[in-house]
Amino acid sequence: MTTEEKSLNFIEEIVEKDLAESTHGGRVLTRFPPEPNGYLHIGHAKAICLNFGLAKKYNGRCNLRFDDTNPTTEETEYVDSIKTDIQWLGFQWDEELYTSDYFEKIYNFAVALINKGCAYVDDSTPEEIAATKGSTTEPGKNSPYRDRTVEENLRLFAEMKEAKYEDGVKVLRARIDMAHPNLLLRDPAIYRIKHAHHHRTGDTWCLYPLYDFAHGQSDSIEEITHSICTLEFIHHRPLYNWFIEQLGIFPSRQYEFARLNLTYTVMSKRKLLKLVNEGYVTSWDDPRMPTLSGMRRRGYPPEAIRNFCDTIGVARRENMIDLSLLEFCVRENLNKTSDRVMVVLDPVKLIITNYPEDAEDIFDAENNPETPNGTRQVPFSRELWIEREDFMEVAPKKYFRLAPGKLVRLKSAYIVQCEGCLKDDNGNVTEIHCTYLPESKSGNDTSGLTVKGTIHWVSAKHALKAEVRLYDRLFKVEDPSNEEGDFKDYINPGALEVLPEVYIEPFLKDAVPGNRYQFLRKGYYCADKDSTGEKLIFNRTVTLKDAWAKEMAK
Repeated sequence: MTTEEKSLNFIEEIVEKDLAESTHGGRVLTRFPPEPNGYLHIGHAKAICLNFGLAKKYNGRCNLRFDDTNPTTEETEYVDSIKTDIQWLGFQWDEELYTSDYFEKIYNFAVALINKGCAYVDDSTPEEIAATKGSTTEPGKNSPYRDRTVEENLRLFAEMKEAKYEDGVKVLRARIDMAHPNLLLRDPAIYRIKHAHHHRTGDTWCLYPLYDFAHGQSDSIEEITHSICTLEFIHHRPLYNWFIEQLGIFPSRQYEFARLNLTYTVMSKRKLLKLVNEGYVTSWDDPRMPTLSGMRRRGYPPEAIRNFCDTIGVARRENMIDLSLLEFCVRENLNKTSDRVMVVLDPVKLIITNYPEDAEDIFDAENNPETPNGTRQVPFSRELWIEREDFMEVAPKKYFRLAPGKLVRLKSAYIVQCEGCLKDDNGNVTEIHCTYLPESKSGNDTSGLTVKGTIHWVSAKHALKAEVRLYDRLFKVEDPSNEEGDFKDYINPGALEVLPEVYIEPFLKDAVPGNRYQFLRKGYYCADKDSTGEKLIFNRTVTLKDAWAKEMAK
C-alpha cells in the first residue's frame, strides 16, 4: 500500500472503489446543496472543500444546487452571498442549479407514488400525526386516511396544487410502514401546502416538497454519483433509497461524514440569525461571526480555511475541534503573506531631546521577505508615538523596555536612553524624554552597545490616525449550545473593543478593504470595508500568539 493510499479518507476510498469497478461509468459528479436561508459558516467550508475537492481530485464535476423548497425563509440575498463565499474560498461550480428547477418533475414523482399506492393525502393535523408516530419501543398507528383510493388521492393532491386548501389542512405522506423500526419511515410527510412567495418561482406554486423527498430526487435528476451529507442524515438514508427504488430512477447514493463542530461558537443558522436579528452582532458579516463572510471581513485568508479543513480531515464520528487550530492555520498563512507595519494602539508621546527639531530621517525598514514589498520606507522625526505599555517609571529587574536610565532600540532606527517623563495633574504620563545615539543607526551601528529591548514607534509628524477594532472569540465558553439556559447568555462581552484613535505609519495610507498586515508586536489586522478616504479602519484578525491558551493555563 502506498503512502497516498494510506492517506485516503473513507469517502475517497469509496470513490476509488467505484471508479475501479466503473460503478457510475467511471465518472464522479458531486454537489454542494445549501439552503438559501442564511449565510454560509465555517462548517459549510468543510462540506465545500470535500465536495469540490473530490471532483477536482478525480477529474469529476461538482454542481452548486440550492435547496430552495421553503419559500418563507429563503431570499435572493442568501443565494448571492453563498455564490460569493464559494468563489472566495477558491472553488467554481460546474452548473448552478436549484431544486425549484425540478418542482414539476418532483410533483410528477409524487403522482407516480400515488399511482403505485405508495403515497396518500392526509387531513390530520400536525399534532394528530405526531401522536400516531409511536416511539422506538412502540409501533405507530395508521392514519384514518391511509386507505384512500388512488383516484381520491390523485384528485386531492391536484386540488392541493390548485390552491384549494389553506396551509396545514392537508399533507401528502409516503405509505411505507407505521411499525418500521426507523421512525423516519413511518409514513413521512413529503409535500405540504405553503401559500408564500418564492424567490424564484413567485406565486406559481403553493405546494412544496419536504427535504427528504426533494433531496434524493434532485440528486437522481442530476445523476449525482456521490451524494455527501453530514452525519445527522445517516438515519434518512433508508428513506432516500426507498424513494429512488420505488420511482425506479437513477440510483444516486448517499454517504455521511462528521460535520464540523468548533469551540467558542455556534453552527446553527437559526442561532446565528438570532444573533443578527436581536442585535448581538451588527450583521451576517460581523467579524465576530463564524460565517465565511465574517471571517473574510475579519481577515482570514481562504487558503488558511482550506488548510484547516484539510488538517482536520474527514471523519465518521462527531468531535469538537478547538478554535485554536483554525487560528493557528490563519497565523501560519498570514506570517508568510502579510506586510509588516508599525502601528501604535495606546499612544504616548516620546520626545528625543537631542534630535534636531526640524530634522527627519527615512529608514528602509524590513518587511516580510516573502512579499513583493521586501522593504518599506519609514519616516523618523524628533517626536514619536510609542505604546504606553512600553514605558514604566519604576521598572522591575527583567523589564527591557523604556524606564529612566534604560536603553532600548527603536525598531529599524536608533538606540535611545530614557531620561524621564512628564505627567499631568492626575499622575498620567504625557511625555517621555529620551536622548538618541547617532552612531547606533540600524544597519550601520558603530556604537558597540547591545540592548535587550526593541520597541515599535510611529513618527508623530508623519503619523496618520485610524480606528482599530479588536475582535476576539464570540463566546466565553467552549460549547455554548451545550450549556444550561440561553446560548446568548454566554456571549463574550470582550469580543469587541474599539480603539477610536490609533497612529499608523504612512505605508498604510493606501490600504484598501481586505488588505492584511502584521502590526509589529501586536498581531494580524485587516483593513475593514467601513474605511473611507478620511478614516481607515482595521480589524484584528488574530493575535500573534494564542492568548486564550495562556489564559486557560492559569
